[in-house]
Amino acid sequence: MSDKKVVVIGGGAAGMLAAATAGSRGIDVILIEKNEILGKKLLITGKGRCNITNDCDIEELIENVPVNGKFLYSAFYTFTNIDVINLFNKLGIKTKVERGQRVFPVSDKSIDVVKALEKYMKQNNVKVVKGEVTKVVSKDSTISNVILKDGRTFKCDSVIVATGGASYPQTGSTGDGYKFAKENGHKVTKIMPSLVPLEVKEKWISSLRGLTLRNVSIKVLNKDNKKIYDDFGEMNFINSGVGGPIILSASSYMGDIEKEKYKIIIDLKPALSEEKLDKRIQRDFNKYSTKYFLDSLKDLLPKKLIPVIIELSKISPNKVVNQISKEERKNLVKLFKNITLEVKKYRPIKEAIVTSGGVKIDEINPSTMESKIVKGLFFAGEVIDVDAYTGGFNLQIAFSTGYLAGMNC
Repeated sequence: MSDKKVVVIGGGAAGMLAAATAGSRGIDVILIEKNEILGKKLLITGKGRCNITNDCDIEELIENVPVNGKFLYSAFYTFTNIDVINLFNKLGIKTKVERGQRVFPVSDKSIDVVKALEKYMKQNNVKVVKGEVTKVVSKDSTISNVILKDGRTFKCDSVIVATGGASYPQTGSTGDGYKFAKENGHKVTKIMPSLVPLEVKEKWISSLRGLTLRNVSIKVLNKDNKKIYDDFGEMNFINSGVGGPIILSASSYMGDIEKEKYKIIIDLKPALSEEKLDKRIQRDFNKYSTKYFLDSLKDLLPKKLIPVIIELSKISPNKVVNQISKEERKNLVKLFKNITLEVKKYRPIKEAIVTSGGVKIDEINPSTMESKIVKGLFFAGEVIDVDAYTGGFNLQIAFSTGYLAGMNC
C-alpha cells in the first residue's frame, strides 16, 4: 500500500470508478458519500435499467457531447466505451446493445451496475465513509485535507471531486462541487438544466397529461425558423408541457430560452407522406361516412388526443363526415404532420437528467483531470462543464473522467 492518501467526494458513477481505479494502484483511498446508499442517481438512470454507455466509435462519442466535447478526447481514448463494457463484463455484468447503440445490462437492473462498482471498490480496498464534506482545504495551492459537517477531518494528498451537478437534488447532487471549486480559485460557468422536460405556451397541452406517443417525429425551429434539431421516437405530455426521450434530447440543443425562442413541430405520422396520409384519412372517412367527425378518428389517434385535434382542426365535432370538404380534409392532413408548440421555458433543474455548466474546462488538465490551479485537486463527471445527449454518453463521460482522475491522483 502506498503512503499516499486520496479522498474521493461522491459515490456516483464517476466517484466509484475513480476510487476503484486509484485503489488498483495501491493507493490508500477513502470515498465519502453523504447519502445512505451509493449510486443513488445511477439507480434511476435509463428508467431504472442503467444505460451504461453507447457502442459507437470514439469520434461519434465526442460528437454526442455538444458542450466542450473536444475536452474529452484524452479521457475517451484512454478509457473507451469498450473498456467500460469489458470492465462490467469482468465484474459479472453481461451487457446488450439496443436501439441507438445504447448499452444496457442484460438484467435490465441498474442495481446490478451499482453492486458491480461496489464490488470493484472492495476488490481494490477502497474505504467508504458516510458523511457530508463541507470544505476542501488547500494550502499554498496544494491540497491539504477535507472537513466534514460533523467535524471529522481527513488529511490527504489528492481530492477527487465527483459530486455530480445540480439536477435531481434528491439523489444528493446539490451543487456542492461548484462550491469546493470556487473556494479553491476555480470559475464555474452558468448552471442550467439539460435533458429536461419543456413547458409550452399552448393551454390545451394540459388535457393530454399522461399521454405517451410512440413513433412520432419532431423538429425544433429557432426564432429564424431554422431547424436546429430533429428526432424520431417517444414523447409524453406532462401538466404544462412535454417530456420523454426525444424531447429531453431536443432540450440540450436549445440555448438560453429566456433569450431565444423555439418551436417544436410534431409529426404524428412520420411514416406516411401527406399524400399517403390523405388516402388513409379518406378510407376512414368512407368507413365512417355517416358518423360524426368526432367518431371518425378513433382508428388513427389515441382517444385522449382526438378532442385536441378536433379543436385545432376547427372542424365541428358534430359535423357528419360526408359533409367535410376536401379543403378541410387537406388541412387535417397538414395538422397531423405539423402540430406546433411554442416553448415557454425549461422545467426546473431538479427535474433535469443532466446539468449544463460546471467547473471551467480551461482550468482542468484534460489528460489527467487535475486542476491547473491547485495541485492534487481533481474533478470527474458532471461537476465539469461538459454534457451530452441521451444514449449512454453522460455515463461514459463519468466513467472516462473518473478513470483519468483515479489513474493520475
